Amino acid sequence: MGGKNMFINHEEIYKLLEEGKNSSKEEVVDILKKAREKRGISHKDIATLLQLDDKELLDEMFKVAGEIKESIYGKRVVLFAPLYISDYCVNNCVYCGYKKCNSFKRRKLTQNEIREEVKILEKMGHKRLALELGEDPVNAPIDYVLESLDTIYKTQGKDGEIRRVNVNIAATTVENYRKLKAANIGTYILFQETYHKPTYELMHPNSLKSSYEYHLTAFDRAMEAKIDDVGGGVLFGLADPKFEVLALMMHNEHLEKEFGVGFHTISVPRLKPAEGVTLEKFPNLLSDEMFKKVVAIIRIAVPFTGIIMSTRETADIRRQALKFGVTQVSSGSSTGVGGYKSREQGESVEQFKTSDERTPIEVLNWLLDEGYIPSYCTACYRKGRTGETFMGLAKTGEIQTMCEPNALMTLMEYVLDYGDEDTCKKAENIIYKEAEKINNPNIKKFITEGIVKLKEGQRDLYI
Repeated sequence: MGGKNMFINHEEIYKLLEEGKNSSKEEVVDILKKAREKRGISHKDIATLLQLDDKELLDEMFKVAGEIKESIYGKRVVLFAPLYISDYCVNNCVYCGYKKCNSFKRRKLTQNEIREEVKILEKMGHKRLALELGEDPVNAPIDYVLESLDTIYKTQGKDGEIRRVNVNIAATTVENYRKLKAANIGTYILFQETYHKPTYELMHPNSLKSSYEYHLTAFDRAMEAKIDDVGGGVLFGLADPKFEVLALMMHNEHLEKEFGVGFHTISVPRLKPAEGVTLEKFPNLLSDEMFKKVVAIIRIAVPFTGIIMSTRETADIRRQALKFGVTQVSSGSSTGVGGYKSREQGESVEQFKTSDERTPIEVLNWLLDEGYIPSYCTACYRKGRTGETFMGLAKTGEIQTMCEPNALMTLMEYVLDYGDEDTCKKAENIIYKEAEKINNPNIKKFITEGIVKLKEGQRDLYI
C-alpha cells in the first residue's frame, strides 16, 4: 500500500506476523531477557510475543513487563479526567456515539457552562484534564477550542485549579497546532483509531476524517508546530490487534526518526457500546486476556512511554493492567457534554459507555490500598521537561528524583483538601514511609518540609 507518507508498511506487518508464528520457546526466552534491558525489542520480537499462547511464557512476559514498569515508574499512578465540551460532529465514524447520522439534540458548552464543569472537576480534586470534542469546523472551530482552554486555566477558586490540559481534537493544520502550542496545552492526543488502511476507510465513510494519510501524519504537523509531547492510540476492536500493535510501534519509530522523540503516551481504549453502536458488527473484539497481553507488550516495546487507561475498562481490568503496564488512569469520568453537571440534573448522550463508575476519592483510596502512589503532578510541563528533554531524563533515570517527590507532594495536597480523616492518615503514613526510602538528603528534606508547608496552607510545591 503506497503513498509517500505511508510509513505503516502493511505488507511488512503481515510478513512479521507470519514469521512470528514459528518462534521457538528458546527464542521467546531470549526476547524476554533482552526486554529486561529496557531498550525496546524488534518488530519481529513483538510479532512473536503477540502470538504467544504458552501459559508459562505468558506469565513470564507479564512478570517482565511489571518489572520494567516498576523500575521506571515506581509506584506512581497519574490521575486525570476527561472534559467533553461539544458533541457536534460532521463525521460518520461507524464506532462513535457522536456520529452525524445519530439523531439527538447536539450541544456545545458556553464558556460559562465550561466554568461550571471545571468547578465541579476542581471540587473532585482534579488538576489534569483531557479536553474532548467532536469535529465540526463551523460549530466548534479552533477559536472555540482556544477560548475554552483559556477559560479552563482561568477558572481557579477555593476548590483548586486545573494545572494542565491535554487536548484531543481532530487532525488539523500546522497553523492550528501552533495556536494550540501558544495556548499552553499539555500533550496533544490523537487516536489513529485503526492503522489498517482498508478498515480505516470502512470505518470513516464520506467525511473530513476519511483521509487515512492526513490523519496518520497529524503528529508530523503537530511536531512541526513545536508540540513535542504527543500521545497516540488505537481503538482496539476495529482491526486485528496484533496488526495494530506493530503499526503503533512503526508510527513511534517514524516520529523518533523524524523528530527525535516518539509518543509521550499511548492510550489503549477498547471498543464499547455507544449511541447507535452495537458490538455484534465488529469481528475483532479483544478478549480480556488478549487485551492484557497487548498492554504488557506495549510496555515492553516502549518502556519509557506512559500508558493511559480510561474508565472504559472495569475496575478489575484496570487493577490487573496497572501491575504490568498502565501508568495513567482517569477517575470519576463523564463522557457526555456537560456530563458532570448532568449527573445531578438529568441525562446526556455519552460518546461511549464507561465501566468504572467510582468517584475520584474512591479510586484514590483503592490505589493507596493496592500499594500505589496516586499522583496529580503537572510539574514537568511547567518546567519545560517535555519532548526530548523528558525522554533524556527518563532514560537516564534522573526523572525519578523529580517525579517521586512531586507525586508525594500532590498526594498530600489532595488528601488535605479533599480527603476525610482516614484517607489523610493512610496517605500521610505512605508518604513518610516512601520518603524514608529516599537516599538523597535534599529530596528527603523537600518532602518533610513540604508536608509542613502544605499543612500550613501552601499549595503547588514541586521540583
